[in-house]
Amino acid sequence: MTIRTGLGIVILCQFGWIAGCAGGKPVTPGLRREVPVAVLRPAAPMVLPGAAILEKNQAGLVDCNNPAHWDGDTIYVFSSIGYADRSEGADLFSLKRPSIRTHYDNEADQSIGGRWIEATYKHESGVLYGWYHNEPPAICGPDRSLTAPRIGAAVSMDNGLNWKDLGIILTAPPDSLNCETANRYFAGGNGDFSVILDRRQRWFCFLISTYNRDVAEQGVAIARMAFADRDQPVGKVFKWHKGGWNEPGLGGHVTPIFPVASDWHQEKLDAFWGPSIHYNAHLGQYVILMNRAIDKEWTQEGVYVTFCPDLADPNGW
Repeated sequence: MTIRTGLGIVILCQFGWIAGCAGGKPVTPGLRREVPVAVLRPAAPMVLPGAAILEKNQAGLVDCNNPAHWDGDTIYVFSSIGYADRSEGADLFSLKRPSIRTHYDNEADQSIGGRWIEATYKHESGVLYGWYHNEPPAICGPDRSLTAPRIGAAVSMDNGLNWKDLGIILTAPPDSLNCETANRYFAGGNGDFSVILDRRQRWFCFLISTYNRDVAEQGVAIARMAFADRDQPVGKVFKWHKGGWNEPGLGGHVTPIFPVASDWHQEKLDAFWGPSIHYNAHLGQYVILMNRAIDKEWTQEGVYVTFCPDLADPNGW
């Protein structure tokens, strides 16, 4: 079930009005499938420290998710604009400014391209796991600014100030580029994503945006990796495709859980992207927020919310 939100719009979905996560019985028995009530109220904007370009005296820049984690009484927040800055504080309302630049062990390699930290997970051992959206340069030649995002993994021992790159774990099929695209940024790829660990701590689930040249593989898709594979993740991620986790994360195909209504590579389009997932303990359900783009410039038509109690059921959203 998906609900549109927008500033000044109030949306109420009473229990029983419409079906919840569609698709019959839940994969995991005993889970509720009621549709929560969603109410949107106007509020003052909250401005994070964001990433900074110190040489231009610019700060507060944000170009992706802002993942956060706690370590003791300190919360750490990451904001990215092709590189990631980290802020910290006693809570979200008292984060220190400016943010501090983070570093990768292989950042001297300019061929890698920009990296945006989209998700983090703090293990009880103190290790911080992170996943980044990566944009390799010039994938359609030096005369085009197009890229095709891919997803990588990293690990940190100091709350994300310094990262060890664990490698690329999710890519689109090698023949899926559209270098004649009308899109301003992407000729293909998998990116613009979020990650969550299931409640039983068995699987990391990746909600990814896909920009394949094949319209049937465009939209919001899902992949997963065993929790036990977090330290050596390359080759361990599998995509949901035609009813099973049967396609490799590297170069595999997808069956989107939210397919596009029209092609990403046209002047005008209709597509959800940028899924951001969390578990809402009050609702007892997983919640995804998504953008909806309507043209090659990524103009935002609205923000949408969808609910489902069972990560094991990709058809349940």
